[in-house]
Amino acid sequence: MDNRPEIARAAAEAAARQSYGKLVAYLAARTRDVAGAEDALADAFAAALERWPQTGVPDRPESWLLAVARRRRVDAVRRRLTSEAGRDHLRLVAEEVEARTADEDFPDERLRLMFACAHPAIDASARAPLILQTILGFDAATIASAFLVSPATMGQRLVRAKGRIRETGIPFRVPERSELGERLDAVLEAIYATFAEGWSDPVGTETRGRNLATEGIWLGRLVASLMPEEAEALGLLALMLFAEARRAARRSPEGNFVPLAEQDTALWDDTLIDEAEALLGRAAAKAIIGRYQLEAAVQSAHTARRRSGRTDWTAIRQLYDALLSIAGSPVVAINRAVAIAEAGGAAAGLDALDAIGDDRRLADYQPYWAARAGLLAKLGKTQQAAAAYERAIGLERDPALRRFLQTERSKLTRNRGEATTPSS
Repeated sequence: MDNRPEIARAAAEAAARQSYGKLVAYLAARTRDVAGAEDALADAFAAALERWPQTGVPDRPESWLLAVARRRRVDAVRRRLTSEAGRDHLRLVAEEVEARTADEDFPDERLRLMFACAHPAIDASARAPLILQTILGFDAATIASAFLVSPATMGQRLVRAKGRIRETGIPFRVPERSELGERLDAVLEAIYATFAEGWSDPVGTETRGRNLATEGIWLGRLVASLMPEEAEALGLLALMLFAEARRAARRSPEGNFVPLAEQDTALWDDTLIDEAEALLGRAAAKAIIGRYQLEAAVQSAHTARRRSGRTDWTAIRQLYDALLSIAGSPVVAINRAVAIAEAGGAAAGLDALDAIGDDRRLADYQPYWAARAGLLAKLGKTQQAAAAYERAIGLERDPALRRFLQTERSKLTRNRGEATTPSS
């Protein structure tokens, strides 16, 4: 043991980062009382910060925290239960605590907790935030800032979701194969939503020092390690790694937005790309095609430019055709239109955008207007392009991307038709 205060604090912080979700999941697995498990664990971490600087860091901090949190839970039971049945229950709990030492190993229940958080009975808007809080320990204010709602609103959503788990008896279990599809999709969607929130913040400044893209990848690695035979879990992790590999190239040294086609491939992270390619290969070997594998394949086609010096837009368009048949979302349709434009000309791309123009969801969707503006500019339709750029600029909240769009708009009056389609 080492009793230096700074080492003790560092050990507590490391345990919080590495073990928070595992401890919450284990404590909550039997009672389904997520909030109670979080409260007990918060007390345990407070005790660690108080005692470890004096007594030294335990050899197994994770087990020490679990033992203390359990005692806190027993104390809570003692305060609540006064009947004879309650005393019997308390005795059984106390015997269980005494039977286990602070040196025990305990099972990893995090995957089961994630499935509980992503259960269909939980409101879809609360699933990703709930996973962030229960698995990673994010507070409501941090989550609220990432998902653009007030802390009070996010706090209420999280409280309701935890109450739903407890009151309806949502099971902590990995679903059977027959029901896994929908439930796994919900878990993966929540993880991807976490990553996407961080991806939209390239420098990681909007999440109070904790980059959600990094945390999303961490969750993706966890699921892929716990479910190594699930092709879509592997595909999602590959997709996130492909995207993360380009992070350093997305902004210039001055902080300006750099579209994908203009990024310096020397700045891409080859290690992450190679890992993503290996994961995508493992997923493909399962012979079960899914959304995340196709999206990862698109990213793989883009990263091939680092070797060949060119982008195979025909292949990318074919991948988007397949993806559109699986996930008919407007986002996929917009990206497909851009690929069509690159492979077959701006007019063909604009026709593809016009085909989805009646979708009301696109009225306030910046990428639609940015793509439309770029294609109109290439076709020399200056007035329409300027109007589309104005719409895109008004909808964009990233200052760097907003400046990029403003620059593209200004080109219309100087040199018609040379604006490029923005892409990240």
